[in-house]
Amino acid sequence: MSKKDWWIFLVTAFLIGVFPLVVQPFRSVSHYVDVMVFAGIFALVCIGLSMLMGYAGQISIAQAAFFGIGAYSSGILTVHFHMNPWAAMPVGAALAGFVAWLLGIPALRLKGHYLAMATLGFGVIVNIIMNEEVKWTGGPSGLVGIPGLSIGGREIFHELAWYYLVWGFVFMGLLFCFHVLHSRVGRALRAIHEEEAAAEAMGVPTARYKVQVFVLSAIFASIAGSLYTHYMAFINPSSFNLEWSIQFLLMVMVGGMQSLWGAVLGAVLMTFMRNEWLHVFADQEIIVYGALLLIVALFVPKGLVSLLPRLLPSRIFKSSGTREDES
Repeated sequence: MSKKDWWIFLVTAFLIGVFPLVVQPFRSVSHYVDVMVFAGIFALVCIGLSMLMGYAGQISIAQAAFFGIGAYSSGILTVHFHMNPWAAMPVGAALAGFVAWLLGIPALRLKGHYLAMATLGFGVIVNIIMNEEVKWTGGPSGLVGIPGLSIGGREIFHELAWYYLVWGFVFMGLLFCFHVLHSRVGRALRAIHEEEAAAEAMGVPTARYKVQVFVLSAIFASIAGSLYTHYMAFINPSSFNLEWSIQFLLMVMVGGMQSLWGAVLGAVLMTFMRNEWLHVFADQEIIVYGALLLIVALFVPKGLVSLLPRLLPSRIFKSSGTREDES
């Protein structure tokens, strides 16, 4: 990680650490801890999507499908086969990664809107399976009785414990992705994003790297889906449909597509907007929501994360001028 990223990482970790201490004493906002649990889960999905879209330049409208694969894998394995939830999570991640690999080999040969349509079709198929396989998924009524996670034989049920667990996963995911981005693989992904043909001419195995980052984004979404499942203890297909794939795309775009920090920022802000802040507008909520998205797209095209240099000390953002210093 660059010096800039380490500074932001430490500041963000501090803010996340003290957030519950600040809001819990106030009854009107004490439930924000619960909202931040969901924001952290969605941030995991968006980090993987940022790697795929922001750095490798590949379009995917299937993140909700991989989110659902992880969720239903954990749910089915723990409810029907009584598997330990911690063991079910990597199984779901492996399944999502394998499915992404199978889909990515042919789909990532496509470009632009053709690739988007292929991933869109896959997402629709997965959602149909979730609705139709009633025996395993519960169909539209959902899957109930999903156990929570346990540590040392004690179940995690308090939202504060879930808060730190989920955001622990987020920070581990960030560290892993920054390590990837500051390696040869990261430079290859940036080259593919800038000009795929030129990268291939320089000897970069573009097909292999595109499939690998697609699999990585699917695994991140699957882990997030497993956390969502065990936190909610109930899931149904409506949480993993096309609307949610679009929401994940918007989170990344609003925060800043070519920044992992932007993915996290977008996930947090969009979660609060949908769940909390826009309710005051009642029937006009969707209009205000659309207007805010339009304003960001027109006046902050690089995402809200591009405004951070104006808000934080400038020395944090000094870089050596190389692409490795970019997040």
